[in-house]
Amino acid sequence: MKPNRKLAETTTPDGARLILYEHDGTYCIRLNEQELMNSKIAASELLLGELVVGRLPAQSDSCILIGGLGLGFTLKTVLNRVGAKATIEVAELIPQVVDWNREFLSHLNGTLLDDSRVKVFVEDVWDVIARAGRSRYDAIVLDVDNGPTAMVQKQNARLYQQNGLQRIASALKPGGRAAFWSARPDPAFANQLAKAGLKVELVPAKTYANAKRSAYTIYLADK
Repeated sequence: MKPNRKLAETTTPDGARLILYEHDGTYCIRLNEQELMNSKIAASELLLGELVVGRLPAQSDSCILIGGLGLGFTLKTVLNRVGAKATIEVAELIPQVVDWNREFLSHLNGTLLDDSRVKVFVEDVWDVIARAGRSRYDAIVLDVDNGPTAMVQKQNARLYQQNGLQRIASALKPGGRAAFWSARPDPAFANQLAKAGLKVELVPAKTYANAKRSAYTIYLADK
């Protein structure tokens, strides 16, 4: 049996260990040895990207914000479904995650960062949204931590609180859509989205395409 091979390690702003592993062609990122994402079970990340841009015209000059790069699967789906005039901004807090995509994951999704439609911001997505002002984005997708339950950085919780959701709603264009990945259903979070003036839909998501049951939840919030 092939062993896990540690490719790289860094420390998060909160002091946790973030490690990239490879095992027999499969890649995963772990936080303090708890798995955050895995290239073999990326169906929910692919669905997240598909749902957030599903209503956008294919050849429009849409502007889309992705919060959290991860292994690049959500970015992959978004790029496959928008036209040449679109702009996709990717905000990733941890610079090493961007480096890992370029250095170790180029054959997976890392080369997507070189697409002319992609702009990478190595900073907190909160700051990107804060400076966006009103009605900048056609779509915003957040795959940060485990959704409303922050793991990587405690400050990420503010994205899912009422003030953060109001900022997200303000940054969306009329008719725009936000999508949030969550490890579990959260009725309180759905209520907060509604209070921010967004129409909410919950979509079950599987860990992998052929799974019999859904494990995660994607929240769609339309303005």
